[in-house]
Amino acid sequence: MAITSANQLELLQTAEAVAREKMIDPGLVVEAMEESLARAAKSRYGAEMDIRVSIDRKTGKATFTRVRTVVEDEELENYQAEFTVEQAKQYMESPEVGQQYIEEVPPVEMGRIAAQSAKQVILQKVREAERDRQYDEFHDRVGTIINGLVKREEYGNVIVDVGRGEAILRRNEKIGRESYRPNDRIRCFIKDVRRETRGPQIFLSRTAPEFMAELFKMEVPEIYDGIIDIKAVARDPGSRAKIAVISHDGSIDPVGACVGMRGSRVQAVVNELQGEKIDIIPWNEDQPTFLVNALQPAEVTKVVLDEEAGKIEVVVPDEQLSLAIGRRGQNVRLASQLTALDIDIMTEAEESERRQKEFEERTKLFMDTLDLDEFFAQLLVSEGFTNLEEVAYVEVDELLVIDGVDEDTANELQARARDFIEAQNKAALDAARELGVEDSLVAFEGLTPQMIEALAKDGVLTLEDFATCADWELAGGWTNVDGERVKDDGVLEPFGMTLETAQDMVMTARIVLGWVDPAELETAAEEEAGEEGASDEEAEA
Repeated sequence: MAITSANQLELLQTAEAVAREKMIDPGLVVEAMEESLARAAKSRYGAEMDIRVSIDRKTGKATFTRVRTVVEDEELENYQAEFTVEQAKQYMESPEVGQQYIEEVPPVEMGRIAAQSAKQVILQKVREAERDRQYDEFHDRVGTIINGLVKREEYGNVIVDVGRGEAILRRNEKIGRESYRPNDRIRCFIKDVRRETRGPQIFLSRTAPEFMAELFKMEVPEIYDGIIDIKAVARDPGSRAKIAVISHDGSIDPVGACVGMRGSRVQAVVNELQGEKIDIIPWNEDQPTFLVNALQPAEVTKVVLDEEAGKIEVVVPDEQLSLAIGRRGQNVRLASQLTALDIDIMTEAEESERRQKEFEERTKLFMDTLDLDEFFAQLLVSEGFTNLEEVAYVEVDELLVIDGVDEDTANELQARARDFIEAQNKAALDAARELGVEDSLVAFEGLTPQMIEALAKDGVLTLEDFATCADWELAGGWTNVDGERVKDDGVLEPFGMTLETAQDMVMTARIVLGWVDPAELETAAEEEAGEEGASDEEAEA
């Protein structure tokens, strides 16, 4: 096939037709044609030559050119596409390294094989362009709801026609035992779009918490307008869900707005989710208050929050325990997901029993260590004293408020407590030294003798050993294993060590050892603060 004036315009018409059909830029099709013609020309003139083809976007005329680049003498490798400065002088006035000499060559006639090759190149380019367009289109829609038609079901996975492509709804992303027939309408949440060699893979979900949030946004105008915010969603797909909402307008009730007139709004979401029961909960910045709301319909009598451990204890009336836990632990599990806290639920009787046990343990501690009778030890516990350190180092006035305690008795109590603590400290240090602890660790500020003994038992014997510890190894922490929070015990956790304190102590040890320059730390901290300030200003702007 020769490129003649008769078929020059036909090239452009073909490019436009293909582009229209595949919904891509006509320029990409023309580029593919240029590449295919250049490949055909190379098979005619020689594969070593740098042959390029340019098709005029208005007339369709194809211009074939040969390009040669000026290179250094020692870099000359391809005699067909490169030449030296001396060789170039017969073509150019003052050639320089890097310049190109372009000359037009006669157009080629495309044989059957060349034409087939050109067709393959064009098809490949068109496919790539189509995939890029499809990826760009759906990647921007991640996090939104899409409507589609079921094409088929393969091994429990549903293939969905979403207009300009196919998407997959995996078996574990379906609600309960949903089943679909070809041409059924389906509404899904676009969870992810990945670019793969065979084209973009669009992954859908109907179990994602975000799917419920988007459904409410469609049904509740106040959410769409930003007057009401969805702060958290927890779902047990197909069974039950909890959604926390807050209103930025005092005159609008967020729960009432989401429920709608006679429950019309929430019912529309329930119907879409195959009858999933939905608890709509008012969100509150105060975590204990929010948790009380999240555990509805159960009544809560007391909440104790442990922020460091991310745990919370909830006390409920005896008859409310099963309601608070829910069927198979569903209610408390959803409340835990909603608040991002570990929730321990106990009855009033269990809490009373635990408090009694703590009271007895503290009473026995004071009786054994301070040589007190039971009544006097109970007086100390009743006044809020929990350990020997509090008795030993508290202001004397706080002991004098106890009935029957005068100044001499208070001084005697403190003396006994200090003597016992000093004896404990000496015993702990002696045990640590027997294990091989060095003076560098003993002298390090912030570590008590009991802490040093615990570190020694764990193999931390020098300041260098301590400086290589991770903060969670000292203070403990939480990790997610298969979706469940698992506790990592820290060596110094029994002594009330927090992650923040552990970080500071380890960094101080590294500075003492000369591993870290304090000036560099200050500079890094200032830069980080500057970046945060700049980002805040951008956000405000």
